[in-house]
This record gives sequence, structure tokens and C-alpha cells, in this order.
Amino acid sequence: MPEAPGVRALVALGSNLDDPLGQLRRAADALGRLAVACRWSSIYRTAPVGGPAGQPDYLNAVAQLVLVPASAEPRALLAALLAVERRQGRRRDVAWGPRTLDLDLLDVAGTLVDEPGLQLPHPRMMARGFVLAPLCELLPEWRHPVTGERACEALARVGHAGVHRTRLPWRAG
Repeated sequence: MPEAPGVRALVALGSNLDDPLGQLRRAADALGRLAVACRWSSIYRTAPVGGPAGQPDYLNAVAQLVLVPASAEPRALLAALLAVERRQGRRRDVAWGPRTLDLDLLDVAGTLVDEPGLQLPHPRMMARGFVLAPLCELLPEWRHPVTGERACEALARVGHAGVHRTRLPWRAG
């Protein structure tokens, strides 16, 4: 099957509050409205990294979006992701604290951006097993646009302790 034309973006999804699986499913529906095509990693259960002690485990995944033209500009896409987070009850009270939904813009077609509020590629993605494991599953050939390191090479370097692929389905039923 030929790939849909358009700008490709990578988005990391995470949730550990208020029905995390439902949060990811609702976010997937919202992201689907920004794109002409979507591909999804499996859903991973991950131990919290940083933040307050005693948080519940997270559910994490990565999506590849082929963007509709109105969403293809990185700032517009970031604004759309933040709006989805707000609609799903995201509050930013505690750094690395528990959250209903976290949508991190990882990459937009290899575009390099270093502005207040937006850095592309995401500055911490290559050090996070909970991002790299689903990214490596989804796009094992993906390379960091600056360093050239593959996602799977970074995962081998960082490790994936506390990151477990689940069989949770994206769709209820």
C-alpha cells in the first residue's frame, strides 16, 4: 500500500490518571482529526521517571501522523496538541507529576527548531526508554535528524528497564 503524501510528525503519548487507556484512546481520536493518516505503536506500561514518589505507572505510545496542511507547521501542531491535553483535563501543577495526558511533539519531518516553548527534535527523547521503545517498534529505521543515531540504537544505549509492551487495544471492544 503506498504511503499517504504529506508532512510526517511523531508524537509521544502518555497518561497515568483518570483512566489512562481511555485518555490515550480519546487522544488518538483527536490526533486522527489532525492527520490524513496515522500509525500507532503498541501501548506500553512504564514506571514513572522523575517527579513525586508514589505515582501510578504510565501508559505510553508513539504515533506517526501524516499531517493535513493546516497542522503541518510545527507551532500550529504544538498548539493543537496542547489544546487536546487541555480538553482532557491536563494540569501542569507539578514538574514530571502525574497527568491525565501528555502529548510531546518529537519530530516534524526532521525540522530543526530551537525557540522558547518549542524544540525539535524533542530535546530529551533520545534518553527516554518510554519514548524510544514504542518509537523503535513503530519506526526502527528512524534517525535523529542532528546526530543520525537510530531510535533502536538509542534504546540499546539507554535501556528499557521499567518499560513493558502490553496487549492493550487502541479500540474498545
